[in-house]
Amino acid sequence: MAVLEIVEIPDPRLRLVSKPVATVDDATRGLVADMIETMYAANGIGLAAIQVGVESRVLVIDLQGEEDEDGKPIRDPRVYINPEILAVSDALASYNEGCLSIPEQYAEVERPATCRVTWLDETGATHDETLDGLLATCMQHEIDHLNGVLFIDHISRLKRQMLLKKLDKQRKAA
Repeated sequence: MAVLEIVEIPDPRLRLVSKPVATVDDATRGLVADMIETMYAANGIGLAAIQVGVESRVLVIDLQGEEDEDGKPIRDPRVYINPEILAVSDALASYNEGCLSIPEQYAEVERPATCRVTWLDETGATHDETLDGLLATCMQHEIDHLNGVLFIDHISRLKRQMLLKKLDKQRKAA
C-alpha cells in the first residue's frame, strides 16, 4: 500500500469523466488499498480514483463517525466500484462540504437527502442500497468526481470565485 499524491484544482484531470472498471482484479484491489491509505493520510472521509490521477470509476468512503475506547476513529472503509445513482429523493439536505482536491475550503451544498445506489465491491459482488444522511451526501459528492463535477459547481458563481480566491491566497502564503 502507498499514499498517493492527491490531484488539486485547477488540474484538468478533475474534469474528466472516469471510465468504468471492466474487471475487478488484483490491480483494482491494489488501487483501492492505496486509495484507502491516501484518504486516511489526508484525513478525508471519501476519495475518488480521479483524485489520485486514475481515470477509473472507483471510490472509497469511511465516515469514521465512532471512536474506540482510546478516542481513535473506528475505521470501516467502504469500496464502491462502478457506482451508479438509480434514484434520489425530492427532499434535500444541506452540508458544509469540503474536498481533498480543494484543500481547506468549504461551502454549504444542497443535495438530495437520500439516494439509491448500485455498485460492485472489491470482490466483484453487486450491491444495491438506499443511503441517507452524510453517507448519501458523500456518495453524491464522490460520484460527481467520477463525472468531472466538483462541489464548487453546486454553489453560486460569486461564492465559487470567493472560495477560489481564498485558496489562491492560501497557496501563495504557504
